[in-house]
Amino acid sequence: MNILSRRVLVAGVSTRAAAESAARAGFVVTAIDAFGDLDQDPSVRALSLGRSFTARAAARAARSIEYDAVVYLSSFENHPNAVSALAAGRTLWGNAPEVLRRVRNPMLVAQALRDRGCAVPEAYLSPDVQVVPDPYVAPDPYVVSGVSPASMQPRREVRLKPNTTWLVKPLASGGGHRVHLWPGAAGLPRGCYLQELVEGTPGSVVFVASGGRAVPIGVSRQLIGDRTFGAAGYRYCGNILSAAGDTGDAALVERAGALARAVAEEFGVVGVNGIDFVARDGVPYAIEVNPRWCASMELVERAYGLSVFGAHAAACANGVLPEFDLLRARPSAAALGKAVVFARRDVAVGDTREWLADASVRDVPHPGERIAAGGAVCTVFAAGREAASCHAALARRAERVYAELDAWERGVA
Repeated sequence: MNILSRRVLVAGVSTRAAAESAARAGFVVTAIDAFGDLDQDPSVRALSLGRSFTARAAARAARSIEYDAVVYLSSFENHPNAVSALAAGRTLWGNAPEVLRRVRNPMLVAQALRDRGCAVPEAYLSPDVQVVPDPYVAPDPYVVSGVSPASMQPRREVRLKPNTTWLVKPLASGGGHRVHLWPGAAGLPRGCYLQELVEGTPGSVVFVASGGRAVPIGVSRQLIGDRTFGAAGYRYCGNILSAAGDTGDAALVERAGALARAVAEEFGVVGVNGIDFVARDGVPYAIEVNPRWCASMELVERAYGLSVFGAHAAACANGVLPEFDLLRARPSAAALGKAVVFARRDVAVGDTREWLADASVRDVPHPGERIAAGGAVCTVFAAGREAASCHAALARRAERVYAELDAWERGVA
């Protein structure tokens, strides 16, 4: 069967961008997510689970839907059993559960990349816990269990790197949620690990992989905890796809591409994937692998005209990688960015239908929708000659959103 004739299910917390890319590539698309955005492509059959969305709930909802292939988005990478349920009886376009169990193990990833000469921050599990990657025991990729003297098992002693600031991160991480500085207490929350805080510029590389090979398609800065957009701490709130000659220089792009190739060779990932990193002195320190569609891929499509979903499908279905040279694509592109605008307090939006005619705002909520403080309102887009001017343009567009929210609250819009 021609892959373009296939019915595709796209499932994840937010599907608008990936489903839109799939529809443009010629697929018949059904989407299951938590938002059911007003601006979802009209050809997409969109199903929203609202606040009840979980990977398992989405997999259950998919049972009654007819589709040939399935693509999962965030946060399915943390729930391989839900991926198995979602793909039961259908073709999976994405990383298999057994791949997820390896590539989402931060200790395994760090060691594998370190062995290949890649830069990675130090990472430790708590001296009092152990990870058991046993899919037959665990409902999710990992079981984290305490080791006490009463267990008659020796307690592992870990000597932490001195003079180092540490982050507490959940094993099932995503979007910077529940990431915070370690206060130096002896214990860790259940299901968490310590990772060295690397000072530098947060970024990511996205790539298409198959057969142990990888083609990088984008390197971007990440916006993390930016209060301009209502975020705080280590919460993800956007990307800026830097222009050639910006601080994301050719050497960093080359090194980020080497990271992508190392992950593809070591873990056998397939289709589109991403790696979060922190760039310090031009060197990307690999932080985390995201083995699925990533938010910056929408910027890749806008900047370079590459059909990311089409590339994903071709890699997964036929093992074909795109003929794409990122270093050659970058010189003609300005900096392009997107930012998630989070509610600064509880809000009720007004008539958002007017946003549908504005290409600088996407992921549009429905008129009258109530959004709790800290919830995502929408995504804004902007461009600039370089990253700084792009960020300033994103900030101005976000302020317009906040001004409209205030006007709706006062009843003057």
